[in-house]
Amino acid sequence: MFLKQLSLTNFKNYPTAVLQFSEKLNCFAGDNGAGKTNILDALYYLSFCKSYFNPVDSQNILHDAGFFAIHGLYQRNGETEDKVSCIQRSGQKKVFQFNKKAYSRLADHIGKIPLVMISPYDRDLINDGSEVRRKYIDGVISQFDKFYLNELISYNKVLLQRNTLLKHFAEQHHFNAASLQVWDDQLAAFGTKLFGKRKEFLLDFNPLFEDYYHFLSGGNEPVEIVYESQLATGPPEELLKQSLDRDRLLRYTTQGIHKDDLVFMINGYPVKKFGSQGQQKTFVIAIKLAQFEYTRRIRGFKPILLLDDIFDKLDENRVSQIIKLVNEDNFGQVFITDTQRRRIENIFKHHNIGHIVFDVIAGTVTKKQ
Repeated sequence: MFLKQLSLTNFKNYPTAVLQFSEKLNCFAGDNGAGKTNILDALYYLSFCKSYFNPVDSQNILHDAGFFAIHGLYQRNGETEDKVSCIQRSGQKKVFQFNKKAYSRLADHIGKIPLVMISPYDRDLINDGSEVRRKYIDGVISQFDKFYLNELISYNKVLLQRNTLLKHFAEQHHFNAASLQVWDDQLAAFGTKLFGKRKEFLLDFNPLFEDYYHFLSGGNEPVEIVYESQLATGPPEELLKQSLDRDRLLRYTTQGIHKDDLVFMINGYPVKKFGSQGQQKTFVIAIKLAQFEYTRRIRGFKPILLLDDIFDKLDENRVSQIIKLVNEDNFGQVFITDTQRRRIENIFKHHNIGHIVFDVIAGTVTKKQ
């Protein structure tokens, strides 16, 4: 599967653009702020129904325009073509279509066009709080497991109901154990399933991640992703009972899989505190490449790979290793952005790989001849 054509109207800094792509490697060269990353974000929209960078859809409309539209034409198995469209009008609900048929629920589209984005913003996986890492693992699993996504949506709805009830009890100076138990039972049931899925996923994912880290770094330092969950200490039903007094005091649910975290370890220590900048960047890239490989094995075809300005602050050896990887048969269509045209040109001097290079200048994209 690959993206043949992308059409943009009033998306971010693009009044209009129509681009035809190589089924292997597509490179966008231009200064910071020219709009290279906006093209990758449009591709991300077509896979995940949202922006990778700005969750407020209306803010992605070109200034003074009333809407944006993104259309992608994908080819599968050399024959079938699928058209995916995202249209956002100011003050209206976003419309997402697959072959001109609108979705009633955006979650139904997740996983149809597997995609992996690697970006400088991925450092947030290491530096930010646990919510970022939970969203990451949930996003990965949801691309190939609809059951997991539905259970996660249900869990979050029940969690909201329980928290609302706890707040109501506090405000009314009243408590009804039976009404809270209804939500406790559902929270425990959904949480147990999600906990098992996350644990099972990481058992398979860790070896892939370790292999990619060692390949990129050229070293043998031990690395690991450790899954921390309150459910590892006991059944969720018991945890909810034990935390009831605290939950009532704080007015929200303090125990459950919504408090899970991933701890990134290098040489037995957290990479956040003890990893160098280069180690941290390599760590995150290895995670994303492992995500690509895991998804490819599960889905049976190659996801689209987006590499947004990742060569900055990487030495030539690591850059070369990444290009060697994407040139292998395991990888399909790849999109790369870079501020340095010379670096892109040097890549193709040393690697024989089918490609198209685009110049990006202030919201205008031109294919380099």
